[in-house]
Amino acid sequence: MKKYELIAPCHFGLEAVLKREIQDLGYEIKQVEDGRITFVTDELGIARSNIFLRTAERILLKIGSFRATTFEELFEQTKKLPWEEYIPENGKFWVKKASTAKSKLYSAPDIQSLVKKAIVDRLKGIYNVSWFQEDGNEYPIRVFSLKDQITISLDTSGTPLHKRGYRKLTSEAPIRETLAAALIMLTPWNKDRILVDPFCGSGTFLIEAAMLGANIAPGMNRSFQAENWTNFLPKKTWYDAIDEASEKMNLDVEMDLQGYDIDGKVLKIARENAADAEVDHLIHFQQREVKDLSHPKPYGFVITNPPYGERLEEVEDLPVLYTQIRESFKKLDTWSKYMITSYEDTEKYVGKATKKRKVYNGMIRAEYYQYIGPRPPRRK
Repeated sequence: MKKYELIAPCHFGLEAVLKREIQDLGYEIKQVEDGRITFVTDELGIARSNIFLRTAERILLKIGSFRATTFEELFEQTKKLPWEEYIPENGKFWVKKASTAKSKLYSAPDIQSLVKKAIVDRLKGIYNVSWFQEDGNEYPIRVFSLKDQITISLDTSGTPLHKRGYRKLTSEAPIRETLAAALIMLTPWNKDRILVDPFCGSGTFLIEAAMLGANIAPGMNRSFQAENWTNFLPKKTWYDAIDEASEKMNLDVEMDLQGYDIDGKVLKIARENAADAEVDHLIHFQQREVKDLSHPKPYGFVITNPPYGERLEEVEDLPVLYTQIRESFKKLDTWSKYMITSYEDTEKYVGKATKKRKVYNGMIRAEYYQYIGPRPPRRK
């Protein structure tokens, strides 16, 4: 069976989480770089990677990689790649995005134009035509250049993978689904442990936790660009991957997931999102302030994304808010608490974290503060 190299971009600083996910699917890691992992699969792996990976932003099918410092080299090397193996005669193809870093070729529009021209030039000779209708399925192309090393790939996902399909409604500053999943997976939380988000917003952390606990594949209820590429990817691969996801799902699981927010309208959105994700029976939402955060049971988890002044709250309100967070955390002394925030005075008001990890929430540089509690005693 033919092997393919796939590239999975992810959030900077969270490559280790995605690497573990890919290995758990049974695929060989070829390269780990900042914000992207290259791995090897068969054709079924293209479907499985899109459907099962929780922390990848998209799945790119690598067509080729080469060094180019001039536009002539870029043209000739692109033209050498076996495009006819992927793009049929009536395929609609275009360079959707070109990005460069530390490269002599830095003009994205010029790179996009030249790569398209080189592919057209090759396929004209292969298909013996002078003009393409481009009225068939779509094949979006992405070009990435780092230190003059060009990588060209087809985007198999289309819509980014963080768009699971359940979040039709959002609060004012939602965290991405892929980032929320990665931050949960960085903790020792599992479905048997209590999880509370006191700033739950549109419910993303809790919905992602519920999907993890119930083993619901994040790509179960959406479509992907490559589903239409039947010229080299049989439809059966997608059906097989969905069947596998359906078999692994466990909607009868019991979990203690709780979301609080002071905004009743936002909680209504969170409930609707949870219902769309088919996990509303697993999550309890309640209108409550962070200062009222409490739970009678020990050894639970808080994972949250509080306001940090660049979005929902004015900066002058943050000292009071973060002091309330500290007081609430103190009451949960056996719990482990995790929060992502870019507020620079977090440790001044909340206390020194056990660990910190630099992450990016969109374009905002943030820290993932980890206040790790004691382990629960072993069950007899």
